Amino acid sequence: MLDDTLLDDPAALQRADRDGALLALAGAGARVRTALRQADAAGLDRLRPDGRPRAVLVAGHGSALTAAGMLAALAGTASLVVPLPPAEAAAPRADRAGAPPAFTTGLGWQLPGWAGPLDLLVISSAAGGEQGLVGLAEQAYARGCAVVVTAPAGSALAEAALQVRALPLPYVTSVLPEDGRPAVAAAEPDLPPEDPAALWSHLAPLLALAQKIGLTQLPYDALPGVADLLDATAVRCRPDAAAYTNPAKGLAARLAGTVPLLWAEGPIAGAAADRFAAQLADRAGRPALAGELPQVLTAHRGMFTGQLGAGADPDDFFRDRVEEPDPLHLQVLLLRHAPGPAGGASDEQDGPAEVPEEDTGPRSFGVTRAHRLAAAHDVRLTEYASARPDVLHALVDLVALTDFAAVYLGLAAAQS
Repeated sequence: MLDDTLLDDPAALQRADRDGALLALAGAGARVRTALRQADAAGLDRLRPDGRPRAVLVAGHGSALTAAGMLAALAGTASLVVPLPPAEAAAPRADRAGAPPAFTTGLGWQLPGWAGPLDLLVISSAAGGEQGLVGLAEQAYARGCAVVVTAPAGSALAEAALQVRALPLPYVTSVLPEDGRPAVAAAEPDLPPEDPAALWSHLAPLLALAQKIGLTQLPYDALPGVADLLDATAVRCRPDAAAYTNPAKGLAARLAGTVPLLWAEGPIAGAAADRFAAQLADRAGRPALAGELPQVLTAHRGMFTGQLGAGADPDDFFRDRVEEPDPLHLQVLLLRHAPGPAGGASDEQDGPAEVPEEDTGPRSFGVTRAHRLAAAHDVRLTEYASARPDVLHALVDLVALTDFAAVYLGLAAAQS
């Protein structure tokens, strides 16, 4: 059981945050600004595309693929965006120093058979050492695809980008201050946790490129506004903010001791739910199931009729439970994008708002049925909605809040 008083102890949170996850999230806005500035300096602002590509394939792993899914949600049905995950894994070779290589260095990718001169391949990597991505760039060059590579300067992937005449964009790494504490050895050295703010170093240049080639119809000031929203969330969700004023801490406490079902209405909220599920697994060590309405209702229905969904204990009511752990129950978190009018109060809102149960605002039938399903089985449903008119800003709103919540849940659970 989570001791939620730990969430109101900034010193305890700082001691638990050995890899600087909270600091990394607090600096996400700065990374977006730096990534946009460096992308322009690398030649993106001078790019003069001759029409829009037939398809955009985005290759990588981890948060690079998350960024690809977010671009697909933002592009909608007007453009084909294909996330390209690794298709195989080989035993990676150790470096000259004998250090254990990361599992990801042995991953392999395969370009689809239909990819050709009409398509664009975007490769994004936080390390730049994956030989499989180097080989993928060579495949794309041989097929005549246009290639864009986001990777750290000086990495093997960045060097390969020059060989295949790709547009190289820099990957902005996190620079955290040294706190003098020794590094904690990872339980799985070849599978280290990912930087929680790496998503923004992948997503910012990807969105700038998409805007340049006409893949998205975002306002001209949408990308700089992302950095401002991330800064505002970092202030609102800072460690020394009390749990009753910090929405991320409140959400973390609500999910403790539950099996979260992350439901979403629409592709924008769906991308945020997928990201939250991945962060809960990576940062908090908690399983969560994500899905979009309306199909998620049929996919998750069986969980409500099973043991996790029962509001009452079916066993002997009078037995002694003092020594028993608290039972796990379902918790539904419903994410929505409910845009308000442009230029209205929704533009000035402080992030996603929790929708009260008695709210009488307009709802789709899928949302109404979700509430009925949860109520019928005594399962708590919490709804968060972003009212920002711009779809990108609504996505950032939802992702920034849930990223902080996942990190807080993991830190508090580690200290309990």
